Amino acid sequence: MNIILIILAVILSVIVLLLVIALFVKNEYSIEREVLINQPKAKVFEYIRSLRNQDSFSKWANIDPNMKKDYTGTDGTAGFVSSWDSDNKNVGKGSQEIIKITNGERVDFSIHFIKPFEGLAKAFMTTESKRENQTLVKWGFASGMKYPMNLMLLFMNLKKMLGNDLQTGLNNLKAILEKE
Repeated sequence: MNIILIILAVILSVIVLLLVIALFVKNEYSIEREVLINQPKAKVFEYIRSLRNQDSFSKWANIDPNMKKDYTGTDGTAGFVSSWDSDNKNVGKGSQEIIKITNGERVDFSIHFIKPFEGLAKAFMTTESKRENQTLVKWGFASGMKYPMNLMLLFMNLKKMLGNDLQTGLNNLKAILEKE
């Protein structure tokens, strides 16, 4: 009987310790990646402002070719929404909305994840002219995890994992735009 009480006390102590540690762990994270595209800024911006074009370059959009997609509004304008639904756990279900466009400069998105987990994120894409025919594109993503789930941020390298996915998408974008 004593051994069971000792085991329960140890388990309870570990749980309490983890909950205390979670109080001090950041609950927000942000990731940004960039690529230099050999095309004029105006051409690159016109392409990235269209949310439907992400279907061509985003790693996540290409994981499940059978995912259901739905679009609402006028693409390339604030308020346009792209929704997806997939049985693939790496894709899940959610929606992305263009919330603001700074013409020629930046597109801001709001992302609502529904499955496999509920969550909200902000994302953006920017263009910056480096030379007459060279454009630096940055793609950023910011989100968070509520307490006590934020403890997982200690054990997951989200910056690397999601950063690699963003970079894959940017490399795909570069290949598409430099082919034209």
